[in-house]
Amino acid sequence: MSILVTRPHPDNEATAKNLRARGHVVLLAPVLKFEPVAFHDESEAGYSAIIVTSANAIRAVAPLLPDLGLLRLPLFAVGEHTAAAARDTGFTEVIVAGGDAAALRDKVVQSARDKVLKKKSTLLYLAGADLSRDLGGELGAQGFSVVTQTTYRMAPVTILPRDVCEGFAAHGIEAVLHYSRRSARAFLDAARDEGVEISALAIPQCCLSETVASVLRDAGASQVLVAATPDENALFDALERALRTRLA
Repeated sequence: MSILVTRPHPDNEATAKNLRARGHVVLLAPVLKFEPVAFHDESEAGYSAIIVTSANAIRAVAPLLPDLGLLRLPLFAVGEHTAAAARDTGFTEVIVAGGDAAALRDKVVQSARDKVLKKKSTLLYLAGADLSRDLGGELGAQGFSVVTQTTYRMAPVTILPRDVCEGFAAHGIEAVLHYSRRSARAFLDAARDEGVEISALAIPQCCLSETVASVLRDAGASQVLVAATPDENALFDALERALRTRLA
């Protein structure tokens, strides 16, 4: 029996390694594909800090960062995974939030209260093409000036790997891990196109957040589990709960 990971490459490889270390057999079906977007910063604003909600945003512009002089700025990362990508790229002052965009917003606001940032600072938001919430607008309402630069997009992958389709058909997949609303929707679309949607939704769907989970529930999944906190270790805990329930 296998665990299906829908996370995009390259992060899915790290997830698979961690799952195998826990004794699981893993199948990979990255349902979104990372595509960098040309970065042109025409703003003349002097940035006080950078905010990032995905490691992909950093990967997309990593080669440009030294020449742009951005590595010297403090960077607010949505969670530890994104923070690690920022440090690997060369950022030395990385502030880590609690794992989602709301926590990142609150961390930035608190930093201004603590005088780490000046009030009404100009922030550079390195973002994806599809935003789940208006983080720039929310910080703007708090008095910040936010310049949003799209650095990447995640394109849906419409075909599931053959071994995954065969796994669903043979009831050989125990659970599916979901990391974002967009990837959950892309997974559902691909499963429907491949004719395995009923089998796919009949097993536990383990989701990084309630926002992700709602997509699966709306599609008819009855076994939807949500990580206690928006991080991978908590998602793995939800997976273990799901597997124990199936064995009970």
